[in-house]
Amino acid sequence: MVFSSKGVVFTNYINKRIIKKILSFTPAQLIPIGFATVILIGAILLNLPIASRDGQSIGFINALFTATSAVCVTGLVVVDTYTHWTLFGQITILFLIQIGGLGFMTMATLFSLVLGRRIGLKERLLIAESLNQCSLEGMVRLTKQILLGTLLFEMSGAIILSIQFIGEFGVANGIYKGIFHAISAFCNAGFDLMGEKEKFSSLVSYVDNTMVNLTIMALIVIGGLGFSVWDDVYRVKRFKELRLHTKLVLMVTAVLLITGFLFFALLEYNNPNTLQPLGVKGKFLATMFQSVTPRTAGFNTLPLPDLTNASKFFTIILMFIGGSPGSTAGGIKTATAGVLIFAIISVLKGSEDTNIFERRVNVQVVLRALAITVISLSIVVGTTVILSIFEQASFMEMFFEAVSAFGTVGLSLGITPSLSTVSKLAIIMTMFFGRVGVLTMALALTIKMKKSNANYKYPEGKIMVG
Repeated sequence: MVFSSKGVVFTNYINKRIIKKILSFTPAQLIPIGFATVILIGAILLNLPIASRDGQSIGFINALFTATSAVCVTGLVVVDTYTHWTLFGQITILFLIQIGGLGFMTMATLFSLVLGRRIGLKERLLIAESLNQCSLEGMVRLTKQILLGTLLFEMSGAIILSIQFIGEFGVANGIYKGIFHAISAFCNAGFDLMGEKEKFSSLVSYVDNTMVNLTIMALIVIGGLGFSVWDDVYRVKRFKELRLHTKLVLMVTAVLLITGFLFFALLEYNNPNTLQPLGVKGKFLATMFQSVTPRTAGFNTLPLPDLTNASKFFTIILMFIGGSPGSTAGGIKTATAGVLIFAIISVLKGSEDTNIFERRVNVQVVLRALAITVISLSIVVGTTVILSIFEQASFMEMFFEAVSAFGTVGLSLGITPSLSTVSKLAIIMTMFFGRVGVLTMALALTIKMKKSNANYKYPEGKIMVG
């Protein structure tokens, strides 16, 4: 009895120490820890023999790669999702995609609301950080709207896709595929179950299918706009009354989609391996899809290795920019790209201020955007260098793979399954950095350095640039 009471006291002491340690972390530190925890749990589950059709463990590195790709909503795969994974494995991947797409804090808030638990200040700080919000006001309300909107969009997409797939795969399998692809598309994950037709084929067989193309594209764009943009568009009916962030995101998104469409149409129109054999409808759908999917979606309706080099490089640019802040997408984000473009325009005009839609942008925002872009480029370059050392592939294939991993896109020129262990680990880290956010990771790693900074300024110095 004495031993039992001592054991309880010791256990309570350990639990308190753990809780105290967790509470000592900042939101910027807890977010990557939370994602890493979900990835580790997913890797353990996918490494179980029950997850593979052959009844054999896939190996921890491959399981970790798949779990990271799912939680980071990337879509890069070392094995075909349909032919390798059992129903247990596929559903595990689907849950990881949903958690990764919405963010683990959004899912944690959902469970807290279901259990009737009060959302405290610490949780609100974490939600705000994970959703890229500047204010704590309305965090619970926004989370509820995110969950409701996600359910509405994914359910609508699942119903439309199921109607198409039931005729091909039967009722049960068709509904399952409809649900799987709706969630994967909305979360910008890019995982598919079309290996039943051909391994690693993605949506190539639906290149001219209007229903599938329009539904998948709509889910990708909506999921990649950002949850705060939803909230603003829902509440405000006139463009002029929207917040500056929303205006910038919508404008950059529209410009990228239109530019991508025109660019791919021009470069691929006479390509006998992509657009040339298709009819007018097929050409339009395939070109539009190719413009949408690099926004971190990962599906493809055209064989990517057959694209022209110019199209591959333009796809890399779109993948690097990605979607919007606080969304299911990755990349440096549309808002970051927009701020940098307007900052460059301001410099060319000789203006000291960066102005967007008749509003002045704080210089700290411009510096933040510049830091994100430079750090992101450094990660992509570093990953490409590692791949070039350990892989026997072309530079375009390796650069494409690195940017796809960082942008959490999932498009590949076909080298993912043959990557070496070192390259897989490099891609895993790149996907993780891309999903969590480079600035969040940088803040998490340098938090002690920030605390030690003294509150003073050095004398101004002169440097010539340009």
